Amino acid sequence: MTLSANPTTMPKQSSTANGNAEGTTPMIQVERLSKTYRDGFQALKEVDLTIRRGEIFALLGPNGAGKTTLISVICGLVNASSGSVKVDGFDNATQYREARERIGLVPQELTNEAFTTVWDTVSFSRGLFGKPKDPGHIENVLRALTLWDKRDNRLLELSGGMKRRVLIAKALSHKPQVLFLDEPTAGVDVELRREMWEVVRGLRDQGVTIILTTHYIEEAEEMADRIGVIRRGELVLVKEKATLMRQLGRKELTLHLAVPLEAVPAALAGHDLVLADEGHALVYTYDVTHQDEGTGIAGLLADLEATGVRVKDLHTRQSSLEEIFVNLVRENA
Repeated sequence: MTLSANPTTMPKQSSTANGNAEGTTPMIQVERLSKTYRDGFQALKEVDLTIRRGEIFALLGPNGAGKTTLISVICGLVNASSGSVKVDGFDNATQYREARERIGLVPQELTNEAFTTVWDTVSFSRGLFGKPKDPGHIENVLRALTLWDKRDNRLLELSGGMKRRVLIAKALSHKPQVLFLDEPTAGVDVELRREMWEVVRGLRDQGVTIILTTHYIEEAEEMADRIGVIRRGELVLVKEKATLMRQLGRKELTLHLAVPLEAVPAALAGHDLVLADEGHALVYTYDVTHQDEGTGIAGLLADLEATGVRVKDLHTRQSSLEEIFVNLVRENA
């Protein structure tokens, strides 16, 4: 499910405003960005963030952490109190038009016009950016989002999942280079969610930079190249997903015993084992970054054999991104 039917569907990466060669500057550059509202609430605190071209970046954080405020400032919908934002090298305050036309935004709320047809609302969104009519591009977008058969339907006739697809189609109508997805699959069933993940990957493969916020941890784990965690307006961590899971994750080795134990033998006390499954299993948890698996586990198995504890099976499990995220939020609470 891609937009590749027409080679002009998505724009080629262009040179940046400061004359740098194609692709040498970040798609998004945020520096010392802060936002304080009139009531004194500080939603963002000195945020620094660089988003690379063509990546999928997931922004995670609890409700009220500042995710939507950060997106709104980058997109030029909310004014920053201090700091700067550049989009493809264009300052979003002093070069607003150039910066904004490179951005497509899919908001969290369903804000479609109920009595407008799918075709008309997507075409109208393109016109808002001063773009000439391009029926071929609109058709490609609607087909990619499986909306082509609904093109003449009024929006009030669509399901919630289809309405969210229309929001994505509107955001893509002017061929943006970066797409912001604020909770893109909220209220969407599992099947449609996975289909939309496929659409997002297809866009990334064509060079579109994707920034998404999500409450579905598995969504970030499935799609993101890098992950940022925001807490109380502060960006507490930005890492490659694989690196994050390797460095902050933990592994759990479960040893299923041939003969159950009533307690962990004293000779094994140094391995920090936990007896589980009514004495039928021993669980060994270790930090991926600090544990030398070759030595630690081999030593454990040798000590088990020396104490006469027989193992009939074993398996390992690594922490999920959800567990890592929960731990990060707790640490920074």
